[in-house]
Amino acid sequence: MVLGLPPRQMGDDVLAGSLAVNLRFWDRWKGMNMADMGSIERYLEGQREEHLGALCEWLRIPSVSADPGQSEAMLQAADWVQDRFRKLGWKTEKLGSGGPPLVYAESPPVPGKPVVLVYGHYDVQPADPLELWKSPPFDPQVRDGNLYARGATDDKGQVLTHILSVAAWQESGQKLPLQIKFLIEGEEEQGSEVLGRTLPQIADRLKCDVIVISDSSQYAVGQPAITYGLRGIAYFELRVTGPKQDLHSGSFGGAVANPALALARLLTAIKDEEGRIQLPGFYDAVVPLDPVERRNWQQLPFDEKKFAAQLGVDQLVGETGYTALEQRWARPTFDCHGLMGGYQGEGGKTIIPSWAGAKISFRLVPNQTPQQVGQQLRQFVAQHSPPGVRVEVIDLHGGLGVVVDPNSPYMAAAQQAVTEGFGREAVLIREGGSIPIVANMVAHLKADVLLLGWGLDDDGAHSPNEKFHIADFHRGIRASSHLWNHLAGCSPRAQLQS
Repeated sequence: MVLGLPPRQMGDDVLAGSLAVNLRFWDRWKGMNMADMGSIERYLEGQREEHLGALCEWLRIPSVSADPGQSEAMLQAADWVQDRFRKLGWKTEKLGSGGPPLVYAESPPVPGKPVVLVYGHYDVQPADPLELWKSPPFDPQVRDGNLYARGATDDKGQVLTHILSVAAWQESGQKLPLQIKFLIEGEEEQGSEVLGRTLPQIADRLKCDVIVISDSSQYAVGQPAITYGLRGIAYFELRVTGPKQDLHSGSFGGAVANPALALARLLTAIKDEEGRIQLPGFYDAVVPLDPVERRNWQQLPFDEKKFAAQLGVDQLVGETGYTALEQRWARPTFDCHGLMGGYQGEGGKTIIPSWAGAKISFRLVPNQTPQQVGQQLRQFVAQHSPPGVRVEVIDLHGGLGVVVDPNSPYMAAAQQAVTEGFGREAVLIREGGSIPIVANMVAHLKADVLLLGWGLDDDGAHSPNEKFHIADFHRGIRASSHLWNHLAGCSPRAQLQS
């Protein structure tokens, strides 16, 4: 496990486009696999409609953590998932204070076997803009083999696959071969504040050998993937203030600085035409990509023109000298997410607005920290703020990037489980998105991580018409069911390090 650092030099045998099953560990598993996976498979086949119905039930709860008006829905979503654990007969409770509760549950210990912690979240992104949804965001609808609803893939559908898989073991008469703990939070979309505060106090309770997270995507349709790296994030608000009140643009225009124009000038100065971010010292901590890593990514099937067409853009743009996969997975980036201020209503209103603002973020690679980038941003703003306005940088949230070791036996176990669940060997990728709490959890728990995404790139997480391919939902449950069997064949982390 490496946090905030680049992956160690990886040979072609490790990153060969797809991670081959480690036969050394697999030979050991073959003699230890005592579970009747056939009975679990038959149970899963017979429960497909019930499993989809359970997901739809959870998706109908509008658990938007960014909306204070949905606080009751947040509690309802937490209660819903906790009830699933109660029905399993597991120990379960709500943890944390001062925000949405953390739902914790655990199965009985299994001496001598690894302990797994499954992490996920029950909160979802706001559904805006509502007018772009083809069906109501909290009324799940099936179309063309997909289930459409906010939270379908991010993250209710994906985390539910693991809950349903442990239920399948129990309901089919099989004893779970290792202890599994669940921690499902309600603030992942807003920076995991409650979990961040609570984690030091509950670290002993969460103690585990490996953390399993399904909150990402496959590589492509029909091509599952195991993710070994996530970018970090540093999220800010810029607020530009000018005159004490809105002014008549005819009477004052030309003599008073316009905060909206000042903001636009500042934003466009952050990144040059080559896609390079201009904050002082921004690239000092960025380690060049490993040539082996770059070569193996180039071997993955990827058509930039087709990808652009899928997104509805004329062409892809990004940092010069890097492919689209490298830009998305392993290079730092800057983006503006929203603009505020001025007149937004119908018709015209000729004003110089008194203020303007923007929500912005930087995706970070290992070795970069949100604190460093915050200092660099403030230095840049101080050097480039236009005259006649005041600029404030407001910290919102951040998290470190994570890179995990693809050589671990847990990774080999996951590869075998994904192959059995999806019928195809997974490729090894990085993911451009961020799960800010992951690095914090690993630092406190000293555990390995498995990032197993069942979604697809076009699922529309954070966008209108979010979906989850129903076949992948069921494949995810199946892969998860096999995962517990294969992880039980690994030694606990302490034994692996001895």
